[in-house]
Amino acid sequence: MPRILIVDDDPEIRETMASLIRRQKMEYDAVSDVADTRRQIQDETYDVVLLDVRLPDGNGLDLLPEIKQLPNAPEVVILTGRGDPDGAELAIQGGVWDYLVKPCSIKQISLSLNRALKYHSQKEKGGDLKALDLSGVVGQGAAIRACFDTVAQAASTDSSLLITGETGAGKELFARTVHANSRRADKPFVVVDCASLTDTLVESTLFGHKKGSFTGAVADRTGLVELADTGVLFLDEVGELPLTIQKALLRVLQERRFRPVGATREVTSDFRLISATNRDLEAMVHAGEFRNDLFYRLKTIPLHIPPLRERKEDIKPLAMHFVNRLCERYGTPLKGVGADFFDVLNAYAWPGNVRELANILEQAFVTADRDKTLYAMHLPPALRIAVTKAQIMTSRTGEEQAPEPEVAASSPVPTTAPAAAPLPDGPLPSFKDFKAEAEAAYLDRLAEETDGDVPLMLDRSGLSRSHLYALLKKYSISV
Repeated sequence: MPRILIVDDDPEIRETMASLIRRQKMEYDAVSDVADTRRQIQDETYDVVLLDVRLPDGNGLDLLPEIKQLPNAPEVVILTGRGDPDGAELAIQGGVWDYLVKPCSIKQISLSLNRALKYHSQKEKGGDLKALDLSGVVGQGAAIRACFDTVAQAASTDSSLLITGETGAGKELFARTVHANSRRADKPFVVVDCASLTDTLVESTLFGHKKGSFTGAVADRTGLVELADTGVLFLDEVGELPLTIQKALLRVLQERRFRPVGATREVTSDFRLISATNRDLEAMVHAGEFRNDLFYRLKTIPLHIPPLRERKEDIKPLAMHFVNRLCERYGTPLKGVGADFFDVLNAYAWPGNVRELANILEQAFVTADRDKTLYAMHLPPALRIAVTKAQIMTSRTGEEQAPEPEVAASSPVPTTAPAAAPLPDGPLPSFKDFKAEAEAAYLDRLAEETDGDVPLMLDRSGLSRSHLYALLKKYSISV
């Protein structure tokens, strides 16, 4: 029998949903906050979670990564009284089944619930999925684990895959992981470095040529597209492809046929296309720098690799992976790692992402020489200087402190409202504690005055959306 979890702080909504579920002869539990929801999903198994966003002790959307990591994860239907476009985007990106805004009809809720149940049942009947081979892929955080779901999906098909992410984030590693888990795993994986292709040689490189077809063609040459037959053609940095070749490539993708330079007959190639880029192809399309029709051919399955600075929880396991691999390569005993070493690594912004982390760790490994433990002092001075300067500038400018609300010149300052964080009569607290109290008090009042209206809160505070959400989560303030 299907089992539903109702999460809503409004007792009338909970009872309405419970009545709907009872009429359909299904089982249910009902809770009113984030903490109870966490306990329920750990103790019980559910098919669908009806989830409110604004809860007394936090934001319901923060539960999505935890729900999605559950064995046989339930489908999630968002049911919220305050629709927020950005919240809807976050929810859909988090894999929810539906996003409904109150008030909505019982019929609409029932329809969404039953569709989610049908989908969940079909997934269960589909049987166990083949375990992914994630050799070389290191990560434990929710952001990178979400990528694993897309890897599993992409590995089960031959559809075109577009991997996006910053330089050094691991795009080629993920491309090879998809290939290793696909039915073409024992077939060629042919890499095309689009950034190194020149306008004069790109056709010859991709499609091959016949002897004598142009000056310098002293022998027949098989193109990379043909070499990828039965396997994968990986277009690395596809955003660098010249417009002149994009049209020709589009025809190859449509028909899997091409003509080598100087040839009279066409050649076929049954390849699976995987592309990667660190550029915004959609913006390039709008700017006329990339063909719209080619863009949509490439992104049948999109996979975005988050930068390392957005998944700091993966820095430690990645660092240990690279250090252990270095010890194995050089035949040295495994080295320990000091806490201050990770403190510095976590404070750095990592513009070069995982590739930069690997290089930095090798430098530290060489510097440590025979030392049994890696400490912060072994890290390159340039990195330590960058981290120290950033910390000093942050403490000076107070970048993390929320700005005070602006008061119009014509508006009298309320005389009855207390200060955001009055100075205590006794000994002064530390500046860090005082600043935290001031931030929390400011955000509480901001949420109260705007009734939790996020766009209005952004307008009043002058904060960016990401900064506001980070502060609200930091101080467990529900909006």
